Amino acid sequence: MTETSDVPPGSVPALLATQEALEPLIGRLDAAPVVALDTEFLRESTYFAQLCLLQVGMPGEVACIDPLAGLELTRFWQVVLRERPLMLMHAARQDLELIRQHTGALPASLFDTQVAAALLGHPAQLGYAGLVERLLGVQLDKSHARTDWSRRPLAAAKLAYAGDDVRYLPELHAQLGAELERRGRAAWAAEDCESLLNPALYENPPETAWQRVKGLRRLQGRARAAARALAAWREVTAERLDRPRRWVLSDEQLLALADALPEDRAALDAVPGLPPGLVRRRGDALLEVVTGIPVSAPEETDPAPLDDAEKKTLARLASLARELADQLDLEPEVLATRAELTSAVRGTPTGRPFVGWRLEVIGRQLLAAV
Repeated sequence: MTETSDVPPGSVPALLATQEALEPLIGRLDAAPVVALDTEFLRESTYFAQLCLLQVGMPGEVACIDPLAGLELTRFWQVVLRERPLMLMHAARQDLELIRQHTGALPASLFDTQVAAALLGHPAQLGYAGLVERLLGVQLDKSHARTDWSRRPLAAAKLAYAGDDVRYLPELHAQLGAELERRGRAAWAAEDCESLLNPALYENPPETAWQRVKGLRRLQGRARAAARALAAWREVTAERLDRPRRWVLSDEQLLALADALPEDRAALDAVPGLPPGLVRRRGDALLEVVTGIPVSAPEETDPAPLDDAEKKTLARLASLARELADQLDLEPEVLATRAELTSAVRGTPTGRPFVGWRLEVIGRQLLAAV
């Protein structure tokens, strides 16, 4: 691998806001072996993220594309989502969610520099700027991290900041890829990056929306069933209106409703913390959800806390994970998280340690130690 960045740090990339300016870039991307991609988006007042800027990099070239300028991006996405060029990203999950939202597709290939770095002993959640400084000795400007990228015009300093987010990805890919090959871990990285291309990761089915409600587990019986139903209703409504979940119904309001289980409008008006405007706009729908819960809703039980013997087993597995991680110069969480170890203790091993390369490196030893 020989990709390096010939673009000076902080230099201002072109902002492509016309189809005539975009088409030549697409042609160059079509012939490139790799393409670095990052996005800037806004999600303050919508359910779906608003794509505000696309940063694209190749060895020796960085450009920004303005998706708010009404550009036709179909051909661009067709080119960059193919198996070649290889897509380069850092901590790709949010960007991949956005890409799937806007295109209905995911890249055919991916190299995530955060994933690759973690497999070489760097901190598992190391940010892009930190990795650039560690490997390339370049300190990046972080002063525009909180920018409203929907505002136009974009100042030159902001474009330079945005361009830096992809400027060094080809060089990082070259260095990390070579080291992965040298240490026999290229297949590990390929497997972990491919796992990020599973479409199921980016779906929000209403029936699982309750898992995002903080405090729901304190409810029992019919109240918990109502909370789950309200969470599903909120997900569908927020998506339909393209509004944040909290704007439709906050977690606190959802839990208050589920706890009170109002049967009519008077009882709904008496639920603490419900603004009159919310009751006026959505009261009928909320009552329909809550009153639809059967009186004899099945009781749900949370997993029992680990007993003393299970806690000792968990400690033994955690010690084994740390020992193996030390031998491989990895952070333990790269091999197995506490939740994954706990699943093995409970007799239902699930997660990364029990599939793919981790099964051979740690999974079988964990199962034997339970």
